[in-house]
Amino acid sequence: MLHYDFMQRAFCAGGLIALIASALGVYLMLRRQALMADMLSHVSLAGVAAGAYLSINPTLTGFVVAVVGAVAVEYVRKSYRTYSEISIAIIMIGGLSTAVVLMSLNQGVSKSFTSYLFGSVVAVNKTELWLMIFVSVIGGAFLFLFRRPLYQITFDEDTAKTGGLAVNWISLAFSVLTGMIVAAAMPIVGVLLVSSLIVLPAALAIRIAPSFNAAIVISMGIGLAGVFSGLSASYELSTPPGGTIALVLLFILVTGISVKKVVLKYGTKRFRKGNELKELRDSPMPRFSKDGLSTKSDSAG
Repeated sequence: MLHYDFMQRAFCAGGLIALIASALGVYLMLRRQALMADMLSHVSLAGVAAGAYLSINPTLTGFVVAVVGAVAVEYVRKSYRTYSEISIAIIMIGGLSTAVVLMSLNQGVSKSFTSYLFGSVVAVNKTELWLMIFVSVIGGAFLFLFRRPLYQITFDEDTAKTGGLAVNWISLAFSVLTGMIVAAAMPIVGVLLVSSLIVLPAALAIRIAPSFNAAIVISMGIGLAGVFSGLSASYELSTPPGGTIALVLLFILVTGISVKKVVLKYGTKRFRKGNELKELRDSPMPRFSKDGLSTKSDSAG
């Protein structure tokens, strides 16, 4: 299958987005903003609809609108600090309603939206591929250079602000990066499934990783394995790539959690059994006289 140019582009694009989206997902999960990816995908759909209506490249307009939506979320979130999830709901409603209205104004473009809704990674063109490369490089550099500030903001934003970090600017840049990655991932898994590429690898990594850095590495590995396995299965079974990738990632998540539970259960039983044998071995053994009555123990002797 790698003899075909479209499959080569699919694996290249899928691998790039899988790595950067999975790493981003760990931060989003720990910041309790897992729904942000889903929200931005619906906002970017409004950009796609606007691009189709204005006869502009829908991928580029979706990218721009997703970034604008990410900035809007950050500003709305400041108005609802206690109920931060309200900002996600407000922006999602605005983006989705705008997309529906723009689609109704031009009935001819409705059919082309199928690839944006469910993904069509095998149809990734060179423009989209270069956009994914650009986003991956920018995202990788940002997550690497700001890994310590992001770590502090993720776990304790107030302490990070007290320590002198520019929390507002870093959070804004993080939101913009999230919008860029979501918009770049749309051609792979589509609007309806883009959160699966961000959330599912991170959800398993957080459960099994022993540390924060390990969670990021494991999440990237799971995302890469899921995308490559999904693309291969999609090619062999002639199924939609986006849905196949999402199902593979979901299968990996369920399998990983089940295996962890079995290992913990077996390990707990083995640990208890080992402790019982140790206590039995270390306990003083009684001695018996010829008439069968117990006398002094070994330890006393």
